[in-house]
Amino acid sequence: MIPVLIMMLLALVSPSIEMSTLDESEPVQTTSGRQGSLDVDCSGYTFEDLFEYDFALFTLDVNDDWATGVMDARAWVNGSKSAVVRDNLDGLFEGVPGGDDDWISTDEREAVRSIGPKCIADMETRLGIREGLAHRGNVDWNDLEFVEDGIALDEVNLVPTGHEQERSCSSPLSDAGCKEVPVTVTDDLEIHLLIAENENNNVRFDQLPNQGSSNFTLAMNITNITDARLIMTFPVEQGLRVAEMGFYDDGVLNEALAVPESEFLPDGRLRIVADVDYPLGSYPMVRNLFVDFTTMAPFTNEDPVWTALAPAEGTIIPVGTTNGEMLASEDAGTWVTDESGWSLQCNFVDAGWDVRMDENAALYVTANGDSAVGQCAGVDAFGAETVEHRNYTFGKVMDASAAVSSDGDQIEFTVAPTDLVQSLTVTAHAHQMSAMGSETTAVAQGAFTVLSLSMSGLAPGEVMIMGSATANGMLDYNFMLDLGIEKANTPPTITIDTNLQGQEAEWELDGLKFTLNGNVIDPDGQDVSMVLSICNGQTSNFNRDNLAWEIQVSIANCIQNNVESPYNVVIVATDESGASTTLSIDVIDPNAGGTDSGGDSTTTNSEDEGGNILPAPGLLATLMIGLVAAGWVSSRRD
Repeated sequence: MIPVLIMMLLALVSPSIEMSTLDESEPVQTTSGRQGSLDVDCSGYTFEDLFEYDFALFTLDVNDDWATGVMDARAWVNGSKSAVVRDNLDGLFEGVPGGDDDWISTDEREAVRSIGPKCIADMETRLGIREGLAHRGNVDWNDLEFVEDGIALDEVNLVPTGHEQERSCSSPLSDAGCKEVPVTVTDDLEIHLLIAENENNNVRFDQLPNQGSSNFTLAMNITNITDARLIMTFPVEQGLRVAEMGFYDDGVLNEALAVPESEFLPDGRLRIVADVDYPLGSYPMVRNLFVDFTTMAPFTNEDPVWTALAPAEGTIIPVGTTNGEMLASEDAGTWVTDESGWSLQCNFVDAGWDVRMDENAALYVTANGDSAVGQCAGVDAFGAETVEHRNYTFGKVMDASAAVSSDGDQIEFTVAPTDLVQSLTVTAHAHQMSAMGSETTAVAQGAFTVLSLSMSGLAPGEVMIMGSATANGMLDYNFMLDLGIEKANTPPTITIDTNLQGQEAEWELDGLKFTLNGNVIDPDGQDVSMVLSICNGQTSNFNRDNLAWEIQVSIANCIQNNVESPYNVVIVATDESGASTTLSIDVIDPNAGGTDSGGDSTTTNSEDEGGNILPAPGLLATLMIGLVAAGWVSSRRD
């Protein structure tokens, strides 16, 4: 059904809704007609026309080319509004089997995901840029437009899985597995417009001739945006700052609205954060946001200042154990303070060394050797520096290696300080994403020191070593090391209990069933699945209680296949890593002339998933078994 829905959606015509980007008297420059032969025209739509939401987060990152960008729009739709969105989307498929029938289906959802980018490419971004002196409308704006190839759509809970009103799709053209729910369902949902995989932009505009180095104004029409946050980030441009900004209602500055915030990120980019809203019932009032940018230096600019949290002169800053770029500190943003934003800049005599800070103020160091001294200062967006420049030594402070102990239960973690420090206090543990071993601490002085790290409780597979090293005159070195350590997998063990008569199988009075019980243990703490085979059939209908297991087995299948006593029973236990253990016993039927109801058992281990499993009975055999007994395996009665 999805291809049919897509073809119908391709035939959509533009709606009658028309909204301007900046002024009612000035229509937006639309992008209709650039889509080729496909007849898709959603010009005149905005994001809000398709999706009535409770709150939305819009982020726009302008790329370094000052001509493209990445927009991310995430809208949260709750309660009755979610029903409106479902009804709107279902209505797009009027005339299609299963469409516009007051049920929203997974087929319709996939069709919207597929054709949505083509529709959105015709929509209005509401954003425009104009170079030169500050502008407040009534000019030819350089409008941002969506780029079809860069757009992807996603959603959360549009068709709630497992909803009490969920049903299989009623249309005979529906895809296999199609599900649908009434459009009146009020389960919360989320709509997400994002960048397509392997693309670097989903919006574009005419490149600014001076690429942000001269004055320009950005404007956004926020009419009918009832509750949203807008985050815009601009490329690094020396001296770029906000000169003025504010919200205008029908061209008049609304001083009652909070002015958006601007900040310089540690990587040098400028970010604007604006909380926008439009009062219900205010239409046709036009509300716009205007932000004026300039590269003219402010009248006053204070120098950045080192804080008490900054490393002192001569501090050693660890950079890991290899060359290349590595994280040195996640707390570097606290080292300097400046109202215009700042970043750490260091000059090195040794070639190949460098530092940078990301937008979260984490400090990264590019290393090219064992160590190097950098002369560092905090530098703000306008080039002002801290009065004091500090010398820091960046380098490797620890050599490390690791091996698994002979018993396989521990990691022998060997560490030694380098020439940068005399001794290190090292704390470490074996680490996985879902589990970690106990911590071990030791002091390493000069020679290599071995820390024994327990792998108890860890799953088989790759194991990292996580910890920290401290020393006088050095920032703490927090590490996560991949030294090629893997924890070996140990197969589970199976035991089978015997009764007071020494018998493993306990027969029912009717002579058609017997019970087995015992314990299964996985040394690595993994979940274990169990399968029992008898007389060319198998089952996994075990009753499990922690380590204990019990199963009641019918011999109906043995009777049907003319298998004589003793009956060979095979139990295979397989852990999550695929290692298995097989236990085999011969069970003697006491009604067939035997004197013992249980025989010898043997156990084997295997890394092959599944073990020696016998083929399952066919459909005919299964039906015949049902005539002999009420199922060949049943739960034991209390």
